[in-house]
Amino acid sequence: MNDWRRRARRYALLTALQLAAIAALFATVGDAQATWALTRDVVFWGAMGALLFFLLNVILRYLALLGGAFLAHQARALRPPRERRRDDRLPLISVIVPAYNEAEVIEASIRSLLRLDYPHVEILVVDDGSRDTTAARARRVAEEAPPGRVRVVSQPNGGKATALNTGIRESRGDFVLCMDADSTLAPESLRHAVEHLVDDPALGAVAGAVDVANAGRLLTRLQALEYVQGLNIVRQAMGWAGVVNIIPGPVGLFRKRALYDVGGYDADTFAEDCDVTLKLLVRGWTITYEPRARAATEAPETLRALFQQRYRWTRGILQAVRKHAGLLTRPLRHPIQSLVLWYMVFEALIWPAMNLMANAVLLYLALAHGVSATLVVWWLMLTLLDLAISLFAVSMEEQSLRLVPHAIVYRMFFSLAIDTCKVLATLEEVMGLGMRWGKLARLGRL
Repeated sequence: MNDWRRRARRYALLTALQLAAIAALFATVGDAQATWALTRDVVFWGAMGALLFFLLNVILRYLALLGGAFLAHQARALRPPRERRRDDRLPLISVIVPAYNEAEVIEASIRSLLRLDYPHVEILVVDDGSRDTTAARARRVAEEAPPGRVRVVSQPNGGKATALNTGIRESRGDFVLCMDADSTLAPESLRHAVEHLVDDPALGAVAGAVDVANAGRLLTRLQALEYVQGLNIVRQAMGWAGVVNIIPGPVGLFRKRALYDVGGYDADTFAEDCDVTLKLLVRGWTITYEPRARAATEAPETLRALFQQRYRWTRGILQAVRKHAGLLTRPLRHPIQSLVLWYMVFEALIWPAMNLMANAVLLYLALAHGVSATLVVWWLMLTLLDLAISLFAVSMEEQSLRLVPHAIVYRMFFSLAIDTCKVLATLEEVMGLGMRWGKLARLGRL
């Protein structure tokens, strides 16, 4: 209640400042109608300039991401195929599954790991003080599995980062895969991902691809499209340069020595996966992307749950960026890390605000000056661009083409709603408002 009251007071203060600024503007202007007659052309061309600036950023952003993704795809296609490594030459991999109140999904998650096409694997389920039947269900699957394949470790509730660190300490392998309990892993994932780490000692981790397991309704299908074109393609592009900026929670394979080098996971952000990725990059480790290492995760099925998830993601990413903010001002000393961090600032702070402002400008131009043919053409061009990008991303990730038409609804509604959530989360993070983890209720859709 105290947090709520403090938040309400700060929002009230922010609203009062906005109203005061508007009042001061009209007081300065005087006759608003006369002033509009003098300045309408300036406002019109200013709005047109802002819209053109946004469109230019859209094109440059898409070109950069798709260019990097295409180069990564071509590099893999032109690389001579590796011989399948003999089973006796494959290293032990420890799969760590942190779990807190995951009774609805934990059995399906562990069973997917038991189906992995990999000979040397141990599965560590870290029960983080669950208050439901998570531990009991995990132990039941462990008893059915081959002896020693699945271990269940219980600890008092300490948060996801603590559970992951417990799993790392308990693991026996030189490589550890961290996987969320609300996810399942494709059978070939470990075999494809570990090849990178075995071949390149400078590589600290391999980020995998994430798909939506429950893409059966409109909201989850839109998230499935977002995962393909907004997350996996970004990792593909950044993986080409070895600087993937976020190793996803559902599927990330790490060199254990690299995790020890950066002190493991920290519990001081709400995006421990983003934070540990930045720590690895800052220490000089490279991080690549393997699209054949795939996890399927349960996506939120209601708007409230979706906004709750994205609110936490946004604030967690901002917290992780703030921890390493010194790199933003040292581009010459740490050029790669500084560029990655600036990109994250752009994606988390600038891009959502720019998207909302561009749509507001478009609405203003339509209401104040009529829906001209130029605005219709611009909207159609953006829609066609979105469809083309979706087709490219879906094809490259070998996903269902039925996702592509959703790009129309994606631009009109979904991206605006998500960016609004991001902007509000950013304001709260800047104002230092308290927040909780906000665990989502699992539906057992795996």
